[in-house]
Amino acid sequence: MPIGPAEIFGIFLLIMIIAIILSKSIRIVREWERMIVLRLGKYVGIRGPGLVFLVPFIDRGIIVDTRINTVDVPKQDVITRDNVTVRIDAVVYYRVLDPEKAVMKVRDYNYAIAMLAQTTIRDVVGQLELDDILARREEINKRVQSIIDEITEPWGVKVSMVTLRAVELPEGMIRAMAYQAEAERIRRARIIEAEAERSAAKILLEAALTYEQHPVALRLRELQTYVDIAKEKNVIIITESGISKTVAEAVASSLAIGKMKPSETTGKE
Repeated sequence: MPIGPAEIFGIFLLIMIIAIILSKSIRIVREWERMIVLRLGKYVGIRGPGLVFLVPFIDRGIIVDTRINTVDVPKQDVITRDNVTVRIDAVVYYRVLDPEKAVMKVRDYNYAIAMLAQTTIRDVVGQLELDDILARREEINKRVQSIIDEITEPWGVKVSMVTLRAVELPEGMIRAMAYQAEAERIRRARIIEAEAERSAAKILLEAALTYEQHPVALRLRELQTYVDIAKEKNVIIITESGISKTVAEAVASSLAIGKMKPSETTGKE
């Protein structure tokens, strides 16, 4: 019996219906995903990974990603304990441990975590002063993570890390902190300079006492200075010291003058 156009259209329509039913009933769940199966709106179990068969028009599958996900917390202005307005930018890292709870306990866990992180950061930062926020960021990260993780645990979500990505200060506060840092460096420089002067004065005092007790040492130091200057080929004028010369001083003076060129040295007795 020949097949007419109506039969051909009917067969084509049947094939299309079967293809649609198969597309609704056969799902592929990847390795990092899990499927929550609802039958007539009632939870029946978790499927995957691999090939999953659903009853057409009766079962509904909800895919849940179990990999680590990130939430970029919107920038927000926070008033610190010492009444300074700062802008906080943070990132939250989490993963779903229990897909059933993540679907059944909270409507949109991704949005809920973002809002929870935003309010928690505002509460924690608002209890601290500006210096503590800048110096103890790692401690703040752990504290915020602990609070968020405790709340999201019934949702089947594990918060692995919270990071304060940026702490932006007002322009006036930045200038004030720069002035403070500069003043602190100047203070340290002056203290170091004063310590150096005190150490030098102490050493010079010890040297002066030594020269006072041993006048010959002072004379020898004076002659050594002349010798050092003579090496630079300068004109040296040697005058009589108030200290009485000894034989050793005279010999040292003669040796020093003998090493110098006649044109470079003039002496006055």
